[in-house]
Amino acid sequence: MGLDLSCPVIRNQNIPRHYTCDGDNVSPPLEWDDIPAGAKSLALIVEDPDAPGGTFTHWVLYNIPVSMRHLPEDVRRDATLPNGARQGKNDFGKIGYGGPCPPGGSHHYYFRLFALDCILDLAPAAEKKDVLAAMQGHILAETEVMGEYSRH
Repeated sequence: MGLDLSCPVIRNQNIPRHYTCDGDNVSPPLEWDDIPAGAKSLALIVEDPDAPGGTFTHWVLYNIPVSMRHLPEDVRRDATLPNGARQGKNDFGKIGYGGPCPPGGSHHYYFRLFALDCILDLAPAAEKKDVLAAMQGHILAETEVMGEYSRH
């Protein structure tokens, strides 16, 4: 057993329109389990590796309390959430979640969850590269769930 992540709204790997720029552009609900002993925080990074300019970051969320076992739909786009978690900038240049918005074709979106042995010493609105650098040497476990979206 290891860290486990699921997204109840992604069925057959398809991300519903509601969670994209073509819909309401709200974050999907996520659930996780089996956080390893010694974990002090969680981090979530959502990316599209199929983007024409290279991997595109849709969401950076860090210092998620280990007491949490889920994120609800439509997480607020505040740099610091009421539970103390912090959100970074996505590649749209905004804080919080930015839904799938591919320029064409089908793209894959990876929701990657990390269990960390520390709380990251980063200010709110950090960039993904800074979060990844701060996580180095502190990852106890990681998991992912993938969804696809195509614009019609």
